[in-house]
Amino acid sequence: MSTPNDNWLRGQPYPNDTRAQLFGGQGTVRVWDLLAGRPLAPFSAALACALEAGGSVGPHVQQHDPELVLCAQGDGEILVDGHARPFTPGEIALLPQGCSLEIRNRANHQPLRYFIVKAHSSGPAKTL
Repeated sequence: MSTPNDNWLRGQPYPNDTRAQLFGGQGTVRVWDLLAGRPLAPFSAALACALEAGGSVGPHVQQHDPELVLCAQGDGEILVDGHARPFTPGEIALLPQGCSLEIRNRANHQPLRYFIVKAHSSGPAKTL
């Protein structure tokens, strides 16, 4: 299913679904699976997400794989282990396994668009 606002993902149509109140948050998040269910080591997930205006993704812990979250478009706030910071285009959050994450869309009229990339850990976490 495509809408005119999906043109931020160029190329082939990716499988997607809409998730409501994700991890106890508010509103909906549309999620595209950029790997289309195909394994691509070392990646366990590559997702494009659009969080509706005023919405949020509730707090949750990275239980299986480290995660990178990159803001593509919009005006948001990201909380990592409870520490808040702006989440605007170009901002990146690196989440080692065991960290908590929460995302909020501060805009009232546009979605917050971001990418999530997860990779299998190959040993102890390294500090950047």
